[in-house]
Amino acid sequence: MRTFNKALPGGRGLAPSLLKRAPSVQLDWDVRQKSRFDAHTEAGEHIGVFLSRGTVLRGGDVLVDTHGGLLRVEAAAQAVLRITPCPQHGSAFDLVRAAYHLGNRHVPIELTPTHLHIEPDHVLEAMLDAMHLIVTPTEAPFEPESGAYGDGHSHTHHGGHHHNHDGHAHQEHVHAHDESAS
Repeated sequence: MRTFNKALPGGRGLAPSLLKRAPSVQLDWDVRQKSRFDAHTEAGEHIGVFLSRGTVLRGGDVLVDTHGGLLRVEAAAQAVLRITPCPQHGSAFDLVRAAYHLGNRHVPIELTPTHLHIEPDHVLEAMLDAMHLIVTPTEAPFEPESGAYGDGHSHTHHGGHHHNHDGHAHQEHVHAHDESAS
């Protein structure tokens, strides 16, 4: 059994050609949250994973074995609830309300502009239904938000709000207020 003891978030630093050739393993969210587990690769190879406690794997991460071999992690499709606003009388704001209520219950949530995904839970499904949201059981890869303090995959801002996102820049906002105007 091959042993993997290192994870590279998003395959950072590896050439795309290496990533393309690397074998893969599909793991659901429950397994990707564990730091120690056994699994089988897409080719059927039995592997052992022993990572630092607290490591959370995401789809696109790369595991490195004790001899430098690579293994791409893919988020496996799993049972999820897809939450969308009602097309007749709902709005995108309904998703914001749902995310607030789910987050208040510390439920892992995958956020997208058009829908939310959560793991199946009949109590939460009833709550969302009462909020007039459409809740549809489906199978999909599950990549919940890592939260404000993250699992190393969030993007952080150091020393102000100057950074660039795909060609559009954000500048720090400074507003002078005239005290005598009030």
